[in-house]
Amino acid sequence: MWLFRSVVGKLWFTILLLVSCVLFILSILLIKFLEDYYVQEAENDLTRLATKVAEVMHDYRDERLARSIAWTLVDNRTKAVIVADESHYWYSPGDAGLDNMPLSSIRQDRDLRRVLTDGKTVKKRLYMPERQPKEKLPRDMIMVGVPMSMPDGSRGAVFIYQSLEAIADATERTKELIFLAAFIAIVMTTFFAFFLSTRITAPLRKMRQAAFEMARGHFDMKVPILTNDEIGGLAMAFNQMGRRLQFNINALNQEKEQLASILSSMADGVITFNRDGEILITNPPAERFLQAWYFEQGNDAEAMAPLPPQVKELFARVVHEEKEQSTEVTLQGRTWVILMTPLYGKTMVRGAVAVLRDMTEERRLDKLRKDFIANVSHELRTPIAMLQGYSEAIIDDIAASEEEKKEMAKVIYDESLRMGRLVNDLLDLARMEAGHIELHYERVQLVPYIERIIRKFQGLAKEKQIELTAEFRDRDIEIALDPDRIEQVLTNLIDNAIRHTESGGTVRLIIEPSGDGVTIHVQDSGSGIPEEDLPFVFERFYKADKARTRGRSGTGLGLAIAKNIVEAHKGLITVHSKRNEGTTFSFYLPARGPKGA
Repeated sequence: MWLFRSVVGKLWFTILLLVSCVLFILSILLIKFLEDYYVQEAENDLTRLATKVAEVMHDYRDERLARSIAWTLVDNRTKAVIVADESHYWYSPGDAGLDNMPLSSIRQDRDLRRVLTDGKTVKKRLYMPERQPKEKLPRDMIMVGVPMSMPDGSRGAVFIYQSLEAIADATERTKELIFLAAFIAIVMTTFFAFFLSTRITAPLRKMRQAAFEMARGHFDMKVPILTNDEIGGLAMAFNQMGRRLQFNINALNQEKEQLASILSSMADGVITFNRDGEILITNPPAERFLQAWYFEQGNDAEAMAPLPPQVKELFARVVHEEKEQSTEVTLQGRTWVILMTPLYGKTMVRGAVAVLRDMTEERRLDKLRKDFIANVSHELRTPIAMLQGYSEAIIDDIAASEEEKKEMAKVIYDESLRMGRLVNDLLDLARMEAGHIELHYERVQLVPYIERIIRKFQGLAKEKQIELTAEFRDRDIEIALDPDRIEQVLTNLIDNAIRHTESGGTVRLIIEPSGDGVTIHVQDSGSGIPEEDLPFVFERFYKADKARTRGRSGTGLGLAIAKNIVEAHKGLITVHSKRNEGTTFSFYLPARGPKGA
């Protein structure tokens, strides 16, 4: 097929197709003409012969003599029938390769019957598709009927018929000659077309090679100018274009490199807009901002807005007032301060430039400074107050009975255990953050491992009428990890998911291969995490419900510990959440464990 993708092949095919169409049409017309001509001549000859036989039969009163003379007129390729009346009819002698056509067949034919009934001359081409095996009548023949008057005044007819096989043979020989001439014409056309197209396309191929070299960046390529015609002028223009392109590309590359270096090295995000508010240029920090906005919308390509409404409003103010404007946008828990200035053309504002600064860390540090002392004191104040209150009640003999004293002592014991868990969690977290965590790696089949952990929570899930399931995208996953530590992570995540999901909801674990490791998703349909709290979920003492202080609300250190365990496995843990739509915690564990694991 390479031939038809080249100019040579297309020119050759076009010329050959044109010549073939012309030859085909001429051949069809010529063959049709010759066939009609031969048939017409045969009809005329048979008509003249039939007329002569009718005249002979009319002129001679001696019937035998008249028939003898008539038979001498009929040649060996033709068969004649002389019909005087119903009972007197004669066939010409001789074989001529034809049988006698029954008179009944002639009378049954609507057209031939008119010769006997109406006295009219009839010429007809007959097709005999259903002939008998012993008959020598051809399938295709021509018959002429001429009315005849006998010497005694009676009327009859002369029918002469002849096979068209001779005409068909002549037509076939004519076709062979025409096809031979067409073949010779096609061969000569092919040679001429290739010669012509090669002469035309030779300089074009050199231009194509030079164009490919330019596409690879070799703008110093030149095309030789071989002729002074249009192709030579095209080669000259091509060389001039190459020199101009080289100059322009060098200038553009220098400007592009400078701009790219400046934008990529900036810690702040930069977005350039045209006057219609369409994004023209972004750098990596700005891309992170836009990706957070796309995720906020659910990544719905059809209904997705390209920019947050605050940014659109800021852009409209900048274009309208033609002065600098600023705003603050929060996306997925990250805070961005946006400073936008108009971008001027020669006479008017042609767009705007927005500088985005991620202020999440500053906001987080401020929040941590404010919340750390409050969280620690809040967590310790409740058990200390209860220890103090119940111990004073025992000292002051407020308890009226031994059962009340035991109940107070039980409360003191439970709160001391709570304080012990809080202190142990703080110590574990401190050791992990200091890098003193020790992992014991084992090769673990994830399917039975995850199913065992799920079974621990089935009772709690059924009690809250929550559907707890696990979905394995690959049931043959085996990975090196510390089973006790990862079980601690999963226990914390599943327990949190169940506690924050209402009755009738679902909690689902999704385990899937990811790159060279595995990713585990813990997905619930609960109330979700407030957007402003997302950056702080892995911090110490984080609680989504600030009103919870006791009971099963925990210490607020579980997610921080889980994050440190995952990071100790060289993995990564993330969270995505929307209010009233649920939360998904995902952590990735690489397949490469320590040596020997």
